[in-house]
Amino acid sequence: MPRKYFRKYLPSHESIKANRLIGGLGSWLHHHNLWHLHRRSVAGGAAVGLFAGLIPGPVQMIFAAIFAVIFRVNLPVAVLLTWYTNPFTIVPLYLAAYKIGMWATGDRANGSLQEVLHLEDKSFSAWMTALVDGFDVIGKPFGIGLLLLALLLSATGYILVRGGWRLYVVAAWRKRRTRPHNGG
Repeated sequence: MPRKYFRKYLPSHESIKANRLIGGLGSWLHHHNLWHLHRRSVAGGAAVGLFAGLIPGPVQMIFAAIFAVIFRVNLPVAVLLTWYTNPFTIVPLYLAAYKIGMWATGDRANGSLQEVLHLEDKSFSAWMTALVDGFDVIGKPFGIGLLLLALLLSATGYILVRGGWRLYVVAAWRKRRTRPHNGG
């Protein structure tokens, strides 16, 4: 079972409690769901990680850990799944979030962003002003789209992990049932 493979890499409760860096956090990191690999905890960790992965800036793993502790879901899964956003995927994801936000707000691209960001032959201060104006133009659709995309990815990840886990268990039951018994 894959769970047994991953279990050997996860810290035990004793090692977490004995760690002097983590031990100072009190009982927050001692809840069993934060470290156990079971269907609900892993699915929740996947949902938290996929949601936190779209948080702008370099704080995604911190927020994934905080959300995992708050919702008591698998902490390592939540933190690791934030890595789906990287320099190769962030631009398409943010573009998709902007498009979703435009659809959700009813905002139509009217060329104002292109006009604001037309920066040829402009000074540095003009660039800064144009960037601020550009964020003003895309801010609302981007923010709403980012939230909606994060919720969509989170819900999809949760459902896929729960469903995949269920399919794996059913297949294991069927395999076990068809094995010949060596009973005595």
